[in-house]
Amino acid sequence: MKLKTLAVFAVSLFLSTLGYSQIINGNFEKYPVFKECEGIDASAAKSCFNQTLISKIKADFKVPQYVIDEKYSGDIVVLFEVTKEGDFEVLNVTAVYEDLREEIGKIFNSLPQVKPATYNGRATYMQFSMPIPISALLDKEIPDLKYGSTENLSEAKPVEQLASEYDSIKTFPFQNREYDSQLFIPFSHQTYSRFDKEMNVVGTNSHTSTKPFIYSDVNRYYNFKEKRENLYKEKTSWFGRKLWNEHMVTLQGDDYWFTLDPAADLQLGFETADNEDKSFTYNNTRAVIFQGGLGEKLNFYTVFYESQGNFTGYFNRYARSIAPDGGNPAIVPGRGIAAEAADGNFDYPVAEAYLSYSPSKYFNFQFGHGKNFIGDGYRSLLLSDNASPYPFFKMSTTFWKFRYTNTWMSLRDVRSDVVEDGSFRTKFMANHYLSFNATKRLNIGLFENVIWTNDNDRGFDLNYLNPIIFYRAIEFSTGSRGGNALIGLSAKYKFSDHFNAYAQIIIDEFSTGAVFSSTKSYQNKQGVQVGFKYYDAFNIENLQLQFEFNQVRPYVYSNNEIVLNYGHNNQSMAHLWGANFREFIAIARYQNDRWYGTAKVVYGKRGFEIGDIDDVYYGGSIYGNDENIPSEFGIEIGQGNAANTFIGNVELGYIVNPSTNFKIYTNVLYRNNTIAAYDAVNLEESTVWVNFGIRTDIFNWYFDY
Repeated sequence: MKLKTLAVFAVSLFLSTLGYSQIINGNFEKYPVFKECEGIDASAAKSCFNQTLISKIKADFKVPQYVIDEKYSGDIVVLFEVTKEGDFEVLNVTAVYEDLREEIGKIFNSLPQVKPATYNGRATYMQFSMPIPISALLDKEIPDLKYGSTENLSEAKPVEQLASEYDSIKTFPFQNREYDSQLFIPFSHQTYSRFDKEMNVVGTNSHTSTKPFIYSDVNRYYNFKEKRENLYKEKTSWFGRKLWNEHMVTLQGDDYWFTLDPAADLQLGFETADNEDKSFTYNNTRAVIFQGGLGEKLNFYTVFYESQGNFTGYFNRYARSIAPDGGNPAIVPGRGIAAEAADGNFDYPVAEAYLSYSPSKYFNFQFGHGKNFIGDGYRSLLLSDNASPYPFFKMSTTFWKFRYTNTWMSLRDVRSDVVEDGSFRTKFMANHYLSFNATKRLNIGLFENVIWTNDNDRGFDLNYLNPIIFYRAIEFSTGSRGGNALIGLSAKYKFSDHFNAYAQIIIDEFSTGAVFSSTKSYQNKQGVQVGFKYYDAFNIENLQLQFEFNQVRPYVYSNNEIVLNYGHNNQSMAHLWGANFREFIAIARYQNDRWYGTAKVVYGKRGFEIGDIDDVYYGGSIYGNDENIPSEFGIEIGQGNAANTFIGNVELGYIVNPSTNFKIYTNVLYRNNTIAAYDAVNLEESTVWVNFGIRTDIFNWYFDY
């Protein structure tokens, strides 16, 4: 390399090298010192540091052949820090090619520890910005310059005034940190099906029952960055990139990042039913999503929805049948309390938010307002996302082959029977779920739950804060009617990378005599789920088949104390049908690039209550009173007002933006319901419901009522 070229390289390499962190009012600062620079004059310290660093970068940097072939002549810009301990830490790398960013990161990670910079005699940290011309890296000759010379170097100039602290705050090109964060992956069955196969490979130590997952857990098995970027379109305009590939607004600094996105759930459709005139349906949801991270351990997420809607007839009737006390006309299932809109339809705002903090690899703490789910199936008999959002605190502990999840929740009973002084009744729920990978194929889960109320002004009972205590014992010690405890079991077995089976059992009241006798006692209060999944079915890549059977006997989830049921906002916290049913489900999912399709069939037998006849409780609603049962024996699934329900559903869609999961779709649902006796809500009818829509797919809609 000619001397003139070398001089240009040295000047461009260090002209913008700045120390951001010091407040300098005099010459009290010393640069970091490499081992090669020990013992030299202080006046040459800067030059020696710079020259040694140049030598190490040029000696080790391997320029990819395709960069050479393309004759690329741009720069790599590195923002790095030398810590108080003398370690090099890369804060940001800007380059056209990902390989260049990765290569410079490797080199800085391999740099030896140096003596840290000092300020006023004390060790401190210094930050530098370094442009590195690619052309200079192609010549491996290391210049033989004397360390005292400044002929070919430009001094790094530290910040000299306190006012410059503002200017030292830098933002960088956005590199999506979501994938390695503690943020939830929004729980949508369609979204989760994209990485379900990778999470269930034989031999993985994943725990797939507790949902929603967090990105850092799933990213170990499913490369979000690679998968999403494979879906990106080649767009150069700002509008094109934001519409098809990226978050709308992004901001990133040294140790923080944020994204802000508009969201929508706009549906327009029509339905036909035997007993109704043809009518149009719609949903008009606008939302804003704000998420980000502060440091590496703390993340946050918030979304606010403003919605109006009118749905298919059977869904509207059910929403109105679970209306809260106080005059509001309905609760939109899964969303929340609805006011009467000007056109007589539903107006229902919803807000969800949480903080997620992981102090170490063993613990994750979440505090928020949202939903949770336990299970590997489409339904859950333990805890589902069927009900409206609620406040919760969750602690997850992961070690060896275990994951132990504790969740504490504040729920509401909004029925007129329990409202006091115009306020909804508060109740509390706590559960433990222990997931154990017993072998590389077998997972076993143990579940325990307790529900209690603020009776005797005890508020949130501190007895239930203990994360490793048995709730049954505490329930007994607080009084026979002081709480309602349930227990459950789950299991999953991976027959191969393409096939697994799963199961759940929920036990509300365990009586061996009732369970194993032939008397069909009402005390036999249990539910069972069995299902299996088949990935890449019939050797068709990305085709997933799922079959599931659910059965819950009458009176499960209810209690003789009016508030101690397994519900929130007049909805079940487990299966959306409550109890007293038997159900079969078949689901097929297929995806190809941004396209996807889902077909689902649900068939079930249910037993509804029969009006208010003699106040007899047949066990379908979880809000009944166990003291009003028709008999202690001979209890069967489907007793009461028996109904058979068939639902077929097909959805075809296209993912517009994979970063926000914004999609366009069409959905066709067929529902046929037959019932033994007239019921004002559950009519005997056949319905075809056709929907067209665009939505940000970040939660599950359930229309399987």
